[in-house]
Amino acid sequence: MGSETILILGGSGKTGRRVAERLSAKGKDVRLASRSTVPAFDWTDSSGWAAALDGADAAYVSYQPDLAVPGAVEAISTLCRLAAEKGVKHLVLLSGRGEDEAMAAEAALKQSGVGYTIISASWFFQNFSEAFLLDGIQAGELVLPVGDVKEPFIDADDIADVAVAALTEPGHKGKTYEVTGPRLMTFGEAVAEIARQTGRDIRFTTVGIGDYVAMLEQAQIPADYIGLIRYLFTSVLDGRNESLTDGVVQALGRPPREFAEYVRETAATGVWEDLK
Repeated sequence: MGSETILILGGSGKTGRRVAERLSAKGKDVRLASRSTVPAFDWTDSSGWAAALDGADAAYVSYQPDLAVPGAVEAISTLCRLAAEKGVKHLVLLSGRGEDEAMAAEAALKQSGVGYTIISASWFFQNFSEAFLLDGIQAGELVLPVGDVKEPFIDADDIADVAVAALTEPGHKGKTYEVTGPRLMTFGEAVAEIARQTGRDIRFTTVGIGDYVAMLEQAQIPADYIGLIRYLFTSVLDGRNESLTDGVVQALGRPPREFAEYVRETAATGVWEDLK
């Protein structure tokens, strides 16, 4: 498999970047595709997708911003059709656990005729350090429209390891791995653990979805992003994902990483220091 070309769609994202780094370290022929590459790949414009897929043997697919947004299922269906036409042998799709639209995208992949592996993931640890939750933690107060719902947060590094195994090892085609971390935590409990490790006073505050949307609108956040946030916090975070799975063990033969370990290592980087 060493001569195969592996395409990474979403190579600058939290998981895509990690997948690309791991594949490169293994000596694999990795091709990144984004709006800035040649050929370009833009999820909002399918005209360049065939060229990006040309010559690829396998691909890691991370849809941006989320499979829950309008048009995502149609985009995945189109990508799968083009991949089949181009002779791509294997697609590894990052999916969202508990999202109806994500499950529809999974179904489109399964029906495409292309070999597949699906990684259905819960919320990432790295949302606290590499995404939209970081600003609040740095400021000393994370405000979210969620209460005591528990989430089985998972490490993006675990997701990347599963994806790389699926892309480079036999035995993963046709599998769906539902991956979670090893424990259920509320967002407040996660913030409290970060506060303890950093020695900072970091508060977690719950607000209603209406107030939160108003905050986003005041900050001039794009309407489509606000719609995604509303969906995630009102529909997906309704308790449907309050359970643990053994997907990481199934795929890798080892348990998923602990949130506490992630917090210790991330705190040491200084990313959660007070920016005031």
